[in-house]
Amino acid sequence: MDLGQYFIKDYTGAGFVLFSPSHIATLIVVALVIFGLSQFKGASESVRGRVRWVMAITLWSAELSWHIWNYINGTWTIQTMLPLHMCSVLIWLAGFMLIFKNYSIYEFVYFLGIGGALQALLTPDVGIYGLPHFRYIQTFTSHGMLVGAGVYMTVVEGFRPTWKSILRIFVIANIYMVVIFFINSAIGSNYLMINGKPAMATIMDALPAWPWYIPWLEVIALITCLLLYIPFMIKDWRTKPISA
Repeated sequence: MDLGQYFIKDYTGAGFVLFSPSHIATLIVVALVIFGLSQFKGASESVRGRVRWVMAITLWSAELSWHIWNYINGTWTIQTMLPLHMCSVLIWLAGFMLIFKNYSIYEFVYFLGIGGALQALLTPDVGIYGLPHFRYIQTFTSHGMLVGAGVYMTVVEGFRPTWKSILRIFVIANIYMVVIFFINSAIGSNYLMINGKPAMATIMDALPAWPWYIPWLEVIALITCLLLYIPFMIKDWRTKPISA
């Protein structure tokens, strides 16, 4: 068997099909891995530390391999491959969060990382590359582990966001978005998809034209954050003292 065929750019094997048996099976595997990681709750710090290092190295290796693959195939450009997309930024930062147990990064990983990575898992941008091509595996590994990092730090390490976390990430994320808009304008890129809708089919196709779809994306992001905060709302409500 020629394993090289699963790394080539002009792949002729089975392409990706949304919610096909292979896609659903992959989502199940990702869910099982995340569930398995959550079982380290109560383990010693040395064991948890090794687990965090393995997760960090997995995140960084998956992302770095994506850059190497594009470079080898002549498709690495500053217009498409700089680590400026939200998931790319958070994949790199999540590694440091895991190693140093950094709460400030955790807030972003929990809300923006989990929210964005879940969308990437459900509707992945893998083009023609189906299982078992490198691009397919790399996409689900990086985004699956990003979700896993947020879940792990919450369930195993006991981190949790607050209402102020949502405010902080929205302020910083919007400042970041403005900076990226000017970077896009300068180099002809479209990081964060804020200078125009992407050519591929996305949820943005159902939104108004530029720039009016940007406020809608903000609303969707806010709703996503609120949904992810529901477990903590319920926990706080259940543990709130009953006043006499």
